[in-house]
Amino acid sequence: MSDTFSRYAVCDVLVNEAGRRYLAEREPFGFVAFVDNRLHRVVEGDTLFHLAGRYLAPLPRACGLWWVIADFQPTTPILDPTLSLSSLASRALFIPSVRAVTDVILPALRRGQR
Repeated sequence: MSDTFSRYAVCDVLVNEAGRRYLAEREPFGFVAFVDNRLHRVVEGDTLFHLAGRYLAPLPRACGLWWVIADFQPTTPILDPTLSLSSLASRALFIPSVRAVTDVILPALRRGQR
């Protein structure tokens, strides 16, 4: 089950001339105005890891889905998830619902539709 939600699960494995395998670039899903999106106002101490655990909690290992939130921002995706969100204090982050993640986002990425 842990591989199901990996951001690398949607990458193609390529082979170079020397026969060495590597992952292709992953296409981010991006933002879609789903009716069940949530808005979170960033406060001191927030991390993508904790926000994913909080908002996507019904899913197994929800914290590992931090990348979905990073990709889902409408104006500027969060490209470096290791940076503290404190620099984004009071910024509104869009968070997709569990339904959007399981029924739309992950299946679309697996089919290569984004």
